[in-house]
Amino acid sequence: MAGHSQFKNIMHKKGRADKARSKLFSKLAREITVSAKLGMPDPAHNPRLRAAVLAARAENMPKDNIERAIKKASGADTENYDEIRYEGYAPGGVAVIVEALTDNRNRTAGEVRSIFTKAGGNLAETGAVSFMFAHVGVVEYDAKVASADAMLEAAIEAGAEDVASTDDGHQIFTTPETLNEVGKALEAKFGEPRKSALLWKPQNTIAVDDDAGEKVLKLMEALDEADDVQNVYANFEVSDALMQKLSA
Repeated sequence: MAGHSQFKNIMHKKGRADKARSKLFSKLAREITVSAKLGMPDPAHNPRLRAAVLAARAENMPKDNIERAIKKASGADTENYDEIRYEGYAPGGVAVIVEALTDNRNRTAGEVRSIFTKAGGNLAETGAVSFMFAHVGVVEYDAKVASADAMLEAAIEAGAEDVASTDDGHQIFTTPETLNEVGKALEAKFGEPRKSALLWKPQNTIAVDDDAGEKVLKLMEALDEADDVQNVYANFEVSDALMQKLSA
């Protein structure tokens, strides 16, 4: 997933301070609550909620926090959140997609615009860059779960669109409509995945120099730290040298 997965890898390698982890848990809880409110409060019968719970578990979010977030969906005082997608350009002409959940559209739009501007990028109209990405489902497993050949065979049988296997693990791509069906078939064979979600996958990536790459990653980090932002995607490749520099 190019910029998105590389950005996440860097963030994990840098580690999370308590404050950052608390903010992450708040975002995960918000997605769990919204997902439970939009569908059934049972992950087994609500694909989006299941994906949110898997994401929370992957970050070691306590079980009590997860259950509390699900129960909050049925409360009378639950906030109403709007799902918004922002699109723009980062330094080097890199396309960026930002997904947010907000109870105040004006506040979030102003904050996202300010972050782009300060980073030397610019916010664009909805649809300006999303055509450069494919909206897909992804199911992820650790590399030790199966060999690349075994995972490819199982994914094809389950109806997946594509598979990418590396030392970091297996990524099985689906259409948004078949994510749940493919996920269930793979889970029956390999157990619970480490991730199941919808995301924006770049159709092509662009190469940028290390200076621009560092600016793009700083923009993505600033967006990721914004309270209302849930996910950030970009269509660029980070060089090995820059990865090593930022991971040090």
